[in-house]
Amino acid sequence: MPADADIRPTRLEYIRAKRRIRIAQKGLKLLKLKRQALILEFFNISKTSARLRNELQSELIKGYQSIRMAEMLDGEMRLENEAMKIPQLKKLQILPKNVMGVRIPKLEGGTRDQPITEHLLEVPTSISEAIKAFQEIHKIVLDVAEKETTLRKLLFEIERTNRKANAIENIFIPSLEGAVRFITFRLDEIERDTFTMLKTVKRKMAEREQKTTKEVTVVAG
Repeated sequence: MPADADIRPTRLEYIRAKRRIRIAQKGLKLLKLKRQALILEFFNISKTSARLRNELQSELIKGYQSIRMAEMLDGEMRLENEAMKIPQLKKLQILPKNVMGVRIPKLEGGTRDQPITEHLLEVPTSISEAIKAFQEIHKIVLDVAEKETTLRKLLFEIERTNRKANAIENIFIPSLEGAVRFITFRLDEIERDTFTMLKTVKRKMAEREQKTTKEVTVVAG
């Protein structure tokens, strides 16, 4: 809160302080709405992320089981040879995406220029199933990474918005309200002093006028 000595007790400063309070209250309302929306978005994405993590765990179990089955049926060497023939993935790109005013990374790419459907037809079923399982795992891993990053950024923004709202609500607005009270007190004090002074001046003028009237009466008599 500013020191009283720094506040000018004028009508103009009073009007300015009241206007700033109204603006601050509007800003606080918007921040609270933003915080509420961010929290809602955070919990929605958190549910999706939890579901994806569960799916990932389940798919990893299936994936490793399919690898062991392929090794048992077709041999580790054949499995490694077929894995080397799979077309390489395209480079993964991280693009910006806007969620509730928060810039988060959107993962693009991580696919193949050439589909591996034909390749799968040429390999044993056990190896084909293993490849398909890890394709699904790769997709879920990217989804989980994107959602987890989004959650971290949303949490950071929620905390930042909360700090701003608390500063406005608990420091800035009370400071302005204190300034308004001080200005109101000083203006009332000035008004009382002015009223007292005017009464004194009026009384003295009346006394002077009365004295002058008496002197004129004496002279005339």
